[in-house]
Amino acid sequence: MHFTCSDSWLEGLLADDCPGLDLTVELLGIGAAQGIMRFAPKSDCVISGVEQAELLLRKCGLDVSRAAANGQKLQAWQPCLEATGPAAAQHRGWKLAQTLMEYMSGIATRCAHMVDQARAVNPGVRVAVTRKNFPGAKAVCLEAAMDGGAIVHRQNLSDSILVFEQHRAFLPCAPQASLRSLAAMMEKLHARSPEHKISAEVDSLEQAMLVAEAGIDIVQCEKFACELLAETVGALRSVRDNIVILAAGGINGDNAAQFAATGVDVLVTSWPYFGKPADIKVTMEKLPNNPE
Repeated sequence: MHFTCSDSWLEGLLADDCPGLDLTVELLGIGAAQGIMRFAPKSDCVISGVEQAELLLRKCGLDVSRAAANGQKLQAWQPCLEATGPAAAQHRGWKLAQTLMEYMSGIATRCAHMVDQARAVNPGVRVAVTRKNFPGAKAVCLEAAMDGGAIVHRQNLSDSILVFEQHRAFLPCAPQASLRSLAAMMEKLHARSPEHKISAEVDSLEQAMLVAEAGIDIVQCEKFACELLAETVGALRSVRDNIVILAAGGINGDNAAQFAATGVDVLVTSWPYFGKPADIKVTMEKLPNNPE
């Protein structure tokens, strides 16, 4: 597991879903009955969230056996998790564990598809997911993406330097000269933060060349058409062959191969976050010799 789920986060999920009695279980009088609960995907997928689900079910007081790890490719109906214990504990953890696995496995499976498509034409390219994930669920979204073979573009605003047009709007110059002003600051920026690489988003070949010639480390090409992107990659490599080139904006599982073929180093995307969850089947069975 790449990202740690804290005890408080897991306990918060459980408290939110069952803050008091499970009224249905209590009304039926089945809480003490012993049973076994099994989880398996209904279709082929890259499983994710199964390790978090295990921790969550253990928090409920269940004995848990896990048959798969996050990032493993599973076939349809291949068992991945089972939990044994009282019906009350099973019903407390059931939907949370299932839903967490479904959302995370959906992200992981989409990431894996995108990585496969991109690397089929450019084996060295990396797929990187953005911080545009659902607020409050960053750790599990990023974990799921990494389970699918992606890397993290930015975890947060504190881990990297990326200058957008929206930053340049506040520089002390006319808006049309803001990128030239940024280029003039490059030496100063490197001196202020020598341990970090400096990156900037650009939207034209001319802008890319301006910052590259000024000594920027990473150029992020925003919403370039593939033909222009390929031309820009060639031009940037002629300036400095070690410059890192990213493509961002509208990149998804359908066009990843086209963008990867331009020769960029990284495809930046938020596409895997938004899509259909995987479908995880959950069955429960009452164990023999239970008190009636």
